[in-house]
Amino acid sequence: MAEASGRIDSIRQDVERSVFRAKNGIKYVAGIGRPKVGLSPKDLIWTRENTRLFRYHGSAPSGQRPLVIVWSLANRAYILDLRPGQSLIEQFLAAGNDVFLIDWTDPEPVDSRNTLETYVDNYLPAAFAAAMDHAGTDEIDVLGYCFGGTMSLLSAAGHPNMPLGGLVVMATPVDFSVLEGLIDLIRKGDVDVDDVLDDSGNVPAEVVYRAFALLRPTANVFNYATLWERMWNDKFVESYQAMGEWLSDQVPFPGGVMRQMSDLFIQRNLLAKDRVRLGGRAVRLADIRAPVLNVMAKHDHVVPPASSAVLTDLVGSADASTLTIPAGHISLATGRDMIKTTAPNIIEWLEARRA
Repeated sequence: MAEASGRIDSIRQDVERSVFRAKNGIKYVAGIGRPKVGLSPKDLIWTRENTRLFRYHGSAPSGQRPLVIVWSLANRAYILDLRPGQSLIEQFLAAGNDVFLIDWTDPEPVDSRNTLETYVDNYLPAAFAAAMDHAGTDEIDVLGYCFGGTMSLLSAAGHPNMPLGGLVVMATPVDFSVLEGLIDLIRKGDVDVDDVLDDSGNVPAEVVYRAFALLRPTANVFNYATLWERMWNDKFVESYQAMGEWLSDQVPFPGGVMRQMSDLFIQRNLLAKDRVRLGGRAVRLADIRAPVLNVMAKHDHVVPPASSAVLTDLVGSADASTLTIPAGHISLATGRDMIKTTAPNIIEWLEARRA
């Protein structure tokens, strides 16, 4: 009798899941009910050309050293604040941090002339100064993600007197010789940078999307299989939709920066050799004296750990450490890996240096 009852319950559960799977499948295909993203309240407090500085609402004590996040030029920043419960920024705010975000509007034709110097010598130092002014402090902590981390390193190295309390970089490329996909094609000469620029002089968003997709060409097949298996789960579908929206919501990349990357980083790998020259001067990672935390994702297919691991030997800081998390490039900053490991470790590291 009990065995028969168990079979009935199992059949009932399968039927219910099929109903929910059909309901959510229709919503997914039709694009109905897409979850809202980037919901943590924030204010736009400073702009310069295509650079924006946001300050998030929080309860940080007055005069606390602010945490300024430098986002990459290649994606949308809302992955750091994807959804309630899936937000790195939410974790930082809950721990009492005064959180700022440097983000970028889509580059226009005029921005195609931007160079690395435009960002690391102009936009970033000015945004850092604005953050300190609004926070009422004379020091900042900086967290750079992916290419935002690379720019943060170059800005700190090129301005040794920058009032930097601590520098955290996440999934940040340093050794470009181990990067694959479009980077590898450019390095081998199979693709010329000018071939991927459009009439605006920038790398179009579609090319940026294809460059990331090239790294895992069969990923969608497995993702869709997982989605169908769990289509009955409302929370999973919402999370999947939000992540899918971010993955496809790419932005153009400034053409001038892409040309410099090709020459300095991809072809000559000068960042890993600590021989970069910007604005006619040597910009050496060895000149970074502030504490540095290098956060890497063990399963990162975009920036493999081998690309980031060289950093701690290159910086001149006496307090430089590496944290490797069993996550991927994206799950490092969102989801369970972020909540259980990434956020708590970064928060603990920052608090120790502020003390």
